[in-house]
Amino acid sequence: MINPQTATCLVDGKVYAISDGLFLSDLEPKLANIIRNDYPKATKNSFICNPHLLTYRLERMRRQQRQDARAHDKINRKMSQALVKDNFQLTNVYDNMEATITFGERIADAVAKYAGSWPFIIIFSGFMIVWMILNTVGIFGAKFDPFPFILLNLFLSMIAALQAPLIMISQNRAAEYDRLEAKNDYHVNLKSEEEIRLLHSKLDHIISDDNPNLFESQRLTVEVLGEMVNQLTETRQQLELLKATQDQANKDIAIDQKNKTNE
Repeated sequence: MINPQTATCLVDGKVYAISDGLFLSDLEPKLANIIRNDYPKATKNSFICNPHLLTYRLERMRRQQRQDARAHDKINRKMSQALVKDNFQLTNVYDNMEATITFGERIADAVAKYAGSWPFIIIFSGFMIVWMILNTVGIFGAKFDPFPFILLNLFLSMIAALQAPLIMISQNRAAEYDRLEAKNDYHVNLKSEEEIRLLHSKLDHIISDDNPNLFESQRLTVEVLGEMVNQLTETRQQLELLKATQDQANKDIAIDQKNKTNE
């Protein structure tokens, strides 16, 4: 007759007290599925003893850790692959422009820089005023360009004709610099967007998977520690019982020997 307070372990086939294990229906689904993978014929009423259940709980924790590690590695690989794409290659625009500048472009930059400054305006205005005074008053009897100052107008036209192309060359270089800078900014924004998207994916994974898994791992750890404490307690009780039995046996032997001696 089968004792209703005992059950046969699914793993080793030995009979244990029901308090020394659990039925599969009492286990969490993931842990029960791991056991069913090893024992396909197991049902929800199948029993597993605490020592073997402890082994499967540890295996459940190891699988969960491996699963989390694979998920993190997958996200990290995506981030690494995204950051090495050609679309994200950044360049130093200033160094690139300086390395390709020609002598003529340097002159154009210098002319544009000086012609667009207050010293040039003041000096050139003073030069024209002196020119007009000399040719109006006739100091030292010299009037080499009388009113309406045709020679001065010729010089001004020549300077304007030469200055305009030089300024345009400098502006073209500035426009090219702005274009490269805008392209570089686009790559920076694209890189930042990709990094933010991957970081969002990682945060979502942490929130949706890692935190629940962490709590689950803590719960499994507590259960494993509890089972280990129970097993240690049972072992200690058995040792104490064995010791008490041995002590009683030694006392009985000593009494028998004493009685024999008295006789």
